[in-house]
Amino acid sequence: QVQLAESGGGLVRPGGSLRLSCAASESLFRLTVMGWYRQAPGKQRELVATIVPFGTTTYADSVKGRFTISRDNAKNTVYLQMNSLKHEDTAVYYCNAGQQSKSYWGQGTQVTVSS
Repeated sequence: QVQLAESGGGLVRPGGSLRLSCAASESLFRLTVMGWYRQAPGKQRELVATIVPFGTTTYADSVKGRFTISRDNAKNTVYLQMNSLKHEDTAVYYCNAGQQSKSYWGQGTQVTVSS
């Protein structure tokens, strides 16, 4: 059972930045993929970004050039640096870990972009 703990959400003005963190209960090298998802009110959960053990990343088109996913293997932690935030980035952000056929989720952290 992999446990994930997110932190770093909050209220930010449009154009601002936030960094989310996701601490995993075991080594990131034991996880096939790590990712960030988000879910806005009334919408389906959507993929934001993923990263695999050797560092290859993918991004949703809506966040390319603004968000960066990274990992600190020594701390078993994955980050999501969010810059140039927009109103439409408001959502609950969830960390996800894939391990073989299983998928694990964090509890989510709220990001609100508002002036």
